[in-house]
Order: sequence, then C-alpha cells, then structure tokens
Amino acid sequence: ASTSAEIIAFLLTIAGWVLVSSTLPTDYWKVSTIDGTVITTATFWANLWKTCVTDSTGVSNCKDFPSMLALDGYIQACRGLMISAVCLGFFGTIFGLVGMKCTKVGGSDRTKAKIACLAGLFYILSGLCSMTGCSLYANRITSEFFDPSFVAQKYELGAALFIGWAGASLCIIGGIILCCSIAEHSSSPRREYAYNGATSVMSSRTKIHNSIPDKAPPKPFDKNAYV
Repeated sequence: ASTSAEIIAFLLTIAGWVLVSSTLPTDYWKVSTIDGTVITTATFWANLWKTCVTDSTGVSNCKDFPSMLALDGYIQACRGLMISAVCLGFFGTIFGLVGMKCTKVGGSDRTKAKIACLAGLFYILSGLCSMTGCSLYANRITSEFFDPSFVAQKYELGAALFIGWAGASLCIIGGIILCCSIAEHSSSPRREYAYNGATSVMSSRTKIHNSIPDKAPPKPFDKNAYV
C-alpha cells in the first residue's frame, strides 16, 4: 500500500511540476478587460517577460521589458519565485526517483524513506513558491481592477495563473504524501531474531547426556559399609 501511495504521489508531483514549468513561457498572465467597453479594437496581454497587443485582424505586436532593474517589484519577485519553484521541483524529481521503494538505488529502506521525505519537502517548497508568485501577480491585477482612481488599462486574470495554482496544489499534495512515507516506515513493527549459532550433533548429544541425572548404583564394598 505504501509503494502504491508513493507512486501516486510521484505522479501528482510530476504533473504539478510540469504545469508550474509551463507557466513561465505562457503568454497570458493578464489580459485586458472588456468591462465597460462597447467596441473592442485591440487586446492587451502580458506575462513576466513581455507585453503585447493584438489588433482586430489578429496581428500581434510585442515589446520585451527593456531592463530587469527598471521593472516593477512584483514582477521581479514573481520571476524569482517561479524560477525557484521550477528548480526545487527538478531536485525533488531526482530525490523522488532515488527514494521510492520501487527503484533499485538509494540503499536500505530507512535511507530511501528519508530521501523520499526530502523529495516531498522540495516539492512542498516548490508548490509554495509557485502559489506565492501567482497570488502576488493576481493580487496586483485585482487591486488595480477594483481601484476607482486607477485610470490606466485594467486587466483580468490570465490562464497562466490558474495553471500555476493547479500545479502548485498538485506539488503540495504529492509532497505531503511523500513526507508521510517516513512516518509509515517508522511506525511499522520491526522483527528481531536472536542467532544462537548452528547446533552440531556432538553438542546435542552432550546436552542430552547432561540433562540425564546420574543413577549409577552405589558400590557394595564401600568403606562406609564396615563402619
């Protein structure tokens, strides 16, 4: 049962890591809203690397962010968090392959359980980084959308944010299951066997001879018979 749980957890974390990794090149982190507009002639959208506009004919014109130091603080933070999530998920995948019971590497069962727990911690941290990055970006979008004093172009949540949240949830759930593997291993009863050594034929005969009481008859000409 624990092996099946580890396989399911590993599949969940792999799926979550792939979803988190796919959010970095995804274009639609935020999309311009059509709320309050009668005729829409262009669609504005942006991600962590560029901002683009698509006209009614379907032609897109994109502009990369010119300087990393000139970016807003929340974009820099989201970049760092998402890249950290991808890196942590990569190391979690390596440790997960080594620590699973169905693999032939990693040493003893206790050592493999510790490695699997470490992989679960990496996946949990990866999910938390992705969740924080997507939530930070979404918070900026929603705060500008509901701010009545904000007169610039307003945006709505893009598809990349929902993909990032889904991947982060899968990483956290799978990481928790992997961390529980070390608890299941420590709670399982350990059987100890005492080794008494090989018993030879001579030793068994000696034990039988020693166990029989000495019933030899008394000698008839003992010196006590004449006293």
